[in-house]
Amino acid sequence: MRGGAAWATISSVSGWQGFSAAELGRRRAAFGAEMARAGVSHALVYGANRSGSAVTWLTGWPVTREALLIAGPDPGEDRLLVSFANHVPQARRLSAVPVDWAGPRAVVTALELLGGRGPLPARVGVAGALPFDQYQILAGRVREVADLNAAHGRLRLVKSAEEIAALRHGAALTDAAVEALAGALRPGASDHEVLAAAEHAYVRRGGLHQIHYLGITAMSAPDVAVPGQWPTGRVVRPGDVVTCEVSAAAAPEYAGQLLRTFTVAEPPTGLYAELHAVAGAAFDAIAARLVPGARAAELAAAGALVIEEAGYTAVDDLAHGFGGGYLAPVLPAPGRPLATPGLALEEGMAVVVQPNVVTRDGRAGVQTGELLLVTARGPERLHAFPRGLLRAG
Repeated sequence: MRGGAAWATISSVSGWQGFSAAELGRRRAAFGAEMARAGVSHALVYGANRSGSAVTWLTGWPVTREALLIAGPDPGEDRLLVSFANHVPQARRLSAVPVDWAGPRAVVTALELLGGRGPLPARVGVAGALPFDQYQILAGRVREVADLNAAHGRLRLVKSAEEIAALRHGAALTDAAVEALAGALRPGASDHEVLAAAEHAYVRRGGLHQIHYLGITAMSAPDVAVPGQWPTGRVVRPGDVVTCEVSAAAAPEYAGQLLRTFTVAEPPTGLYAELHAVAGAAFDAIAARLVPGARAAELAAAGALVIEEAGYTAVDDLAHGFGGGYLAPVLPAPGRPLATPGLALEEGMAVVVQPNVVTRDGRAGVQTGELLLVTARGPERLHAFPRGLLRAG
């Protein structure tokens, strides 16, 4: 297989050496087994707008506009179709799979390639959010389309040794980003400047973008309970409280995730001290149960109990699987349904525990959380950045 080592060239500054051909081969074999279990000889794996999780995992190409992987019974005949002709040259350097231009519609090109090999299969598997118009074309040409998304999701839950190594590097890059963010929280700085400092910290170390969310509000008159996804130009002032959620990646979709709360130039008010104490207790209640065999329902109940008994609630999910997408188990805020109550944790799962505790009127809130690894000995921290309600500026 080609590829994999290409990421060593791009991100060697961070110490990450890229995924090996053996690792990529392991993934393709596991996906092939799921195809066989679903009764399909061929699958179309779709990704778009930098969210092509299965495409990236199987090929090493971090999807830009659109990409479609044709996976068949012989991995040696797999083909990656990449939209935007000017993206094809780099895709050919990074992908472990041969690359062609996707043409105006990737599914049409894929069906033409398959038709050139012989009769189209009667049943084709699909992974990824294939657009409706392209699905219609596919469904009109084959007798049955099989959904492989749940199968792909299961493959991502337990991490290999190489994936864990990538997450460790992502956690270190994320720590550097949050350290820089904290240093930039000075009165007079805009949220644009704060986020620029965070980006600079991981980009110069070879890191890749994932997310950096920021919320700023006055402790004396709060009106922001969770970090926002986009900067607004808000200027930091003394007496503000700042919440953040940051993920910097060592390789596409292999990032850390760190959630913290800072007060600016002043100690926390009584309300924020209490909110954070409750969030810390909820974090500990969930993290203590991150052991192989623990059920998702048990973890969700433990976190919700701490928050509700204190008279507060949450907006964001309390925890979620991570590393290759927003994965199970997703533990919702109190009062929301849990999709996978019976899911049992396994050694090698990566979980972000992130209780966002807010007042019931939704005006004040805090963040605390980070990426943890499930081990037989209990949860392992992948981050080194200090916990707690911190002061900046």
